[in-house]
Amino acid sequence: MILKKSINVMIVIVVVFLLLHSTPTMALRTKVFLMGYPKAAITSGIIEDDFHNEIDKNRFYQLNAKAYTLTTPPIEKATQGELRNYLVKKTGFLHFAEYYGEG
Repeated sequence: MILKKSINVMIVIVVVFLLLHSTPTMALRTKVFLMGYPKAAITSGIIEDDFHNEIDKNRFYQLNAKAYTLTTPPIEKATQGELRNYLVKKTGFLHFAEYYGEG
């Protein structure tokens, strides 16, 4: 009985992880949420960052990545800077986001 519950919990965790990393926008929203900005993660629009995608085209191709921009970015508490640009890398069928900065 306990083993069955443990397996069910593990399955739920794996399914949630897969869903949160299934698309570039979901991966980006997950990253922003985990950075401590849940409101921005839910409400901000996400657009492709054409400027960085063009400038760093070769590097992004090698990384299998694309840059995205939040239309309403969160403000970092320490520096009061906008956390606007993110790089989303595709690994297999999963996507992982990281803060890209103003680059």
